Amino acid sequence: MSVTVEKLEKSMAKLKIEVSADLLEKAIQKAYEKNKNKIQLPGFRKGKAPRKLIEQMYGKGVFYEDAANELIESEYPKAVEECGENVVSSPKIDVEQLEAGKDFIFTAEVALKPPVKLGKYKGVEVEKMDIDVTDADVDAEIDKQRNTNARTVEVTDRAVQNNDIVTLDFEGFVDGVAFQGGKGTDYPLTIGSGAFIPGFEEQLIGFEIGKEGDVNVKFPEEYQAAELAGKDATFKCTVKAIKAKELPELNDEFASDVSEFDTLAEYKEDVKNKLVERKTNEEKAKREDAVVKAVIEDSDMELPEAMIETQQRQIVNDFAQRLQMQGMNMDQYLQYTGNTVDKMLEQVKPQAIERIKSRLVLEAVAEKEKITVSDEEFEKELEKMAEQYKMDIAKLKELMSDAEKKVMRSDLEVQKAAEFLVENVKEGAAKKATKKTATKTTKKAAEDKEEKPKKTAAKKTTKKAAEDKEEKPKKTTRKKKTEE
Repeated sequence: MSVTVEKLEKSMAKLKIEVSADLLEKAIQKAYEKNKNKIQLPGFRKGKAPRKLIEQMYGKGVFYEDAANELIESEYPKAVEECGENVVSSPKIDVEQLEAGKDFIFTAEVALKPPVKLGKYKGVEVEKMDIDVTDADVDAEIDKQRNTNARTVEVTDRAVQNNDIVTLDFEGFVDGVAFQGGKGTDYPLTIGSGAFIPGFEEQLIGFEIGKEGDVNVKFPEEYQAAELAGKDATFKCTVKAIKAKELPELNDEFASDVSEFDTLAEYKEDVKNKLVERKTNEEKAKREDAVVKAVIEDSDMELPEAMIETQQRQIVNDFAQRLQMQGMNMDQYLQYTGNTVDKMLEQVKPQAIERIKSRLVLEAVAEKEKITVSDEEFEKELEKMAEQYKMDIAKLKELMSDAEKKVMRSDLEVQKAAEFLVENVKEGAAKKATKKTATKTTKKAAEDKEEKPKKTAAKKTTKKAAEDKEEKPKKTTRKKKTEE
């Protein structure tokens, strides 16, 4: 195999990869062996027809597609390693030559790691925040534990309320006609969970057991099922059962059940100490986040669009994996929320850009400050990982590829770079909330309807701050350009 690199504009490059005719022949033969049991020719038992006869009947290129996919999957990673370029996107593959007896030639258009012009990164001013844990914070944390330990009880003497768990039969109609996928039987639904399209769950509040009622909703304009998008719908619903959570009484007995302490007072003190520790860590993360953002704003870099697209897909794929861990697949999520993959990709684009920029500036800082990870530090991290997975460290090392170890070492360098930035910040004025203000907030939260702070996604600037690792190309089924 040989590879040549053509540098393009905006940190893009085209890799031209040539694979020997011998390897192509082996790949074609492998494709024949893989597919011959599916092919039957007159006069031959299934799977016994010679390759040449199959090629005569179906065409010389009958096995080319599988052979090309095989070679692209195996040779592309080798080409990336051989060329020495820092590839940060999925490739766009184009097959240039595919013919038995000749070298197999394909190109891969990729994004390369863009240069970063660092601005000021030492002495960045960051606001210091006071760690303040109130009694209300402690009570809220204990209430979470009470909810976790609540028992579910059947409710028969009242209508549906918010947070109830109902067993539901439903069927949806548009213009009086039932639509596919709009029917469910004995469906468990927690009111207020947001599992169904907006407006559905709220209308179930007040429903009585066994009585059918209508829920009127409007499908989102960009609903996954195009025939339903933007349409008004009526769901005939029957609540067959209601369950509610019954919280345990807050006393010494509860404290001893959920903790190592015998009294409620001791338990509360422990909860408060843990909250202080958690908030301290959160404050540290916010400071790290703030200083990295400041460095980004004072730095200059131009991100290739392919790099951003790869990161967008990675974020959506990570979300899909989390859904699977919760027992739901992406198709179900899209159906219930009315979202689409394309819309999700667009929604996560700002997050993808922020992740990439964070990673790039931290890598630039690590390089400029000559921040490295010693073998001892790397070994300690491996020990932590082995302990986390309850695995022998020697076995862990054996299972990890050289590429994975390289990425892990790079992640540790990025983590150290983030810590370096925080250690070199210039403290700004701290925000201090007086007890008087805190009391007012607690007492008048409902009537003042104080605006809640916006949720910010915790941007990891340590470890996997930006998962910009290259992806393997998907199998191509055409000789024209394909894009992952």
